[in-house]
Amino acid sequence: MPAPPPSPDVVVLDPGHNGANAFHPEELGRAVPAGGFTKPCNTTGTATDGGYPEHAFAFDVALRAAELLRHEGVTVVLTRPDDSGVGPCVDARAAVANDAGADLAVSIHADGAAADARGFHVITPAVAPDGGNASIVEISARAALDLRAAFGAATGQAPATYPGGLLEPGLTRRDDLAGLNLARVPAVFIECANMRNATDAAAVVDASWRQRAAEGIADGVRVFLATSPR
Repeated sequence: MPAPPPSPDVVVLDPGHNGANAFHPEELGRAVPAGGFTKPCNTTGTATDGGYPEHAFAFDVALRAAELLRHEGVTVVLTRPDDSGVGPCVDARAAVANDAGADLAVSIHADGAAADARGFHVITPAVAPDGGNASIVEISARAALDLRAAFGAATGQAPATYPGGLLEPGLTRRDDLAGLNLARVPAVFIECANMRNATDAAAVVDASWRQRAAEGIADGVRVFLATSPR
């Protein structure tokens, strides 16, 4: 009998925050597991000085990237179906990727740093305080390098040098993010721009730039899926 066709790659895209988060502080403040400690369920995210919110940016880019990947046969799962709900909490977002057995999870954000700071950065997991993500740290670092290269090439955005935990321009490692600490599949975060910087803000409000951002994310995912041992 011929071998069955390979299963499609599974990618989870996690657009940060949500549109109604600001109206439910009691839910957002609820403590949830974060990999050896607890964190609030979620946050409202940041916004440009002109009022364009991170949650809307992240959801738009996630939808665009999902369309690109699905066109190539990748199974894409989003951690939230729209931009009008609450949450889900950060531990539940990690569980979506774990339960799906994802080949990669990408959490999409934009930063709210000092106004003179510019650029994008990809966050790769350090070993969590409880050690639970140790098995995915090395492969996630490979995904982070692929995503950094592809996103920079697609958008022309400069790799950031301002974040804490900086390993190289555009690349940081952290052990305080629940989504990375609770991951049991390869997982990375991307901060696509600093929304508080005027130049970066002009980019994120531009739909054509958001399309390039989505292309960069999709390109990085493709490279990782094609080259990673699984």
